[in-house]
Amino acid sequence: MIDVQDLTKRYGAALAVDRLSFRAEPGRVTGFLGPNGAGKSTTMRAMVGLHRPDGGQVLLNGRRYGELREPLRTVGAMLEAKAAHPGRTAYHHLLCVAESNRLPKRRVGEVLAQTGLDGVAGRRVGGFSLGMGQRLGIATALLGEPDILLFDEPVNGLDPDGVRWIRTLVRELAVEGRTVFLSSHLMSEMAQTADHLVIVGQGRLLADTDMNSFIEDHSVSKVRVRTPEGERLMSLLSGKGISCHEQADGTVLVLGVDAPTVGGIASAHGVPVHELAAEHGSLEEAFMRLTARAAEFRAGGGR
Repeated sequence: MIDVQDLTKRYGAALAVDRLSFRAEPGRVTGFLGPNGAGKSTTMRAMVGLHRPDGGQVLLNGRRYGELREPLRTVGAMLEAKAAHPGRTAYHHLLCVAESNRLPKRRVGEVLAQTGLDGVAGRRVGGFSLGMGQRLGIATALLGEPDILLFDEPVNGLDPDGVRWIRTLVRELAVEGRTVFLSSHLMSEMAQTADHLVIVGQGRLLADTDMNSFIEDHSVSKVRVRTPEGERLMSLLSGKGISCHEQADGTVLVLGVDAPTVGGIASAHGVPVHELAAEHGSLEEAFMRLTARAAEFRAGGGR
C-alpha cells in the first residue's frame, strides 16, 4: 500500500504540502484530486524520491522509496509524458530500463504488446505523439510488474479508444490486487474509474472517502418535473420553503428534496405530473462544492 504520513514540503516561503496523511489500499483505484496548486504533483513526486520532504514520509509497502532494493518491482510510476530520451526507440528505451533494473528482457515485448506499442517499437521516441508518449510511460511503469502503480494524468493526448483502454487497464490492475493511484483533472473519467477518492486543497487533506459517499455528501438533490401546471406547482413548493425554478424546456427543477416529496405535494393538491425524475449529483459538482475555497486560480483572476 501507499502510506503518506504527515507529509510536508516547502518551496521557500510557500507551503506546497501541509502535514498530509492518507493511505491508498491494494485492490482498488484511488483517485487523487485537487485544484491547481493543491500539491498533487509534489506529493506524487515525493512518493518516488524526486522531492525530499521537509517533514513526514511516504512508505511504499512499508518502506521509503530510497530503501527499496529493486524499486521497479515495487512501484511503477508515470508522472510525465514523453520522459524518455527522444533519440531512442521505444524498444531500446524499455530495454535500457529493464536491464538497469535487472528485469527479464521478455518484459519489454510483453509491455509493448500490452500498451499497443508493439507496432512502433522501432520508432524513435522523439517522433511520438503525446498519446504514444503516454502509452510508453505506462509501459515503463508496468515493466517490473509492481504492486503499486502511480499515474499522473494518464489519459492526456489519448483518443477515445485510448481513454477506454486506460480505464480498463487500471481497473484490471486493481482487480489483480495492486494499489493503483491515479491523478486526473478529467472528472468524467475519474467517476468511471476510481473506487476511492483522496482530495487535497492548498496542500491539505479535504476528503478521504469512497466515490459514492463523496458525491452524496457534497451534492444537492434535484428532481425534474414535467407538468402542464408548472407555475402552480412552483407556487406550492415555494410556499413550503422548497427551492425550484422553471427550465428552458418548460420543466420544473426542484432542489434539495427527493422525488417522493415532490410527487406527494403535487398529488395532494391535484397537480398533474407527466414526468418525475430524480437527477443524481455528479463528481464534478461535488468536487467544485468542496474545493471552491481551495482553488488557487479562478476565472478572471489571471495568474
